[in-house]
Amino acid sequence: MRHPITVAGNLIVDTVKKIDSYPARGKLSSITEISRGVGGCACNTAIALARLDRSLSVSALGRTGNDENGRYIRETLEREAVRADIIVDRALPTSFTDVMSERRGERTFFHARGANAAFGPGDIPFDRLDCELFHIGYILLLDGMDAEDGVYGTVLARTLARVRSMGIKTSVDVVSEDSDRFGRLVIPSLKHCDFFIVNETEAALTTGLPAREPDGGLPGENVRRILERLLDLGVHDTAAVHAPEGGWALSRSFGHAFVPSVALPREHIKGHVGAGDAFCAGMLYSLCRNFDLPHALKTAAGTAACNLTEANSTAGLRDYAGVVEMIETWGF
Repeated sequence: MRHPITVAGNLIVDTVKKIDSYPARGKLSSITEISRGVGGCACNTAIALARLDRSLSVSALGRTGNDENGRYIRETLEREAVRADIIVDRALPTSFTDVMSERRGERTFFHARGANAAFGPGDIPFDRLDCELFHIGYILLLDGMDAEDGVYGTVLARTLARVRSMGIKTSVDVVSEDSDRFGRLVIPSLKHCDFFIVNETEAALTTGLPAREPDGGLPGENVRRILERLLDLGVHDTAAVHAPEGGWALSRSFGHAFVPSVALPREHIKGHVGAGDAFCAGMLYSLCRNFDLPHALKTAAGTAACNLTEANSTAGLRDYAGVVEMIETWGF
């Protein structure tokens, strides 16, 4: 069974620059390594799904500029056996991000929205959308989809409602930012999505409930309250939260589960770019395969751990057998 999946939204080229430390304003830091890769939800999650299982039929839907970065994205997707259904914008450049990655793993992003800002429902081929699952992200980073809608709250919420009316499961992802926009832009979509998979910071900002304690701890009861609130806000099937400590999920059908992160040694971690997308892909793959909730979280944790072994967002990704090997090698 091919389980056709469409992943829509941000198409980005990431230039990852490893630095010895993050400098104070006006000061200097040395760049020790540079690598380029694709980024954004529609690239990262689609490629992770295609790598997990080559029998899946995966499509990436979005907008790029008519430039070298846009060609790089399309060529990469083709090489990864992801069908690229991409609008070429002749007025705006392809979106790109300069990722400053410190030795201890912290990342800082400098992002140019480019063509992604113009992506909207007019770019979605509803008449030939034949997938079982439609995943889109990132909310807060798609200006056209984040625009206000007088009935649904946001254009994205209206779009998701239309997709669900076609009998297609829906899923959304969110970008991390320090702002008060989550309630206004994220919550309207929750009642029109089946799956919501985000990190602990994004989940806390969406629900208004604290995830971490003042000492930095992440109690399971805090996450459980957040997951319950997400279902109360309208998520139809499953909400999941991932953090460095592990992954939690709450399903209307299968209850609650927690799985710790894979115990990958620090010296094997080369970067954190795309780890959240990898976790999300592992969860979506598992949900399509009807894995039970603990198995789904283990698969998601293993997929994220594979991602951590390389500096960019896709080089470390493996197939399902490779994910299982990662888990068996290092444990949780």
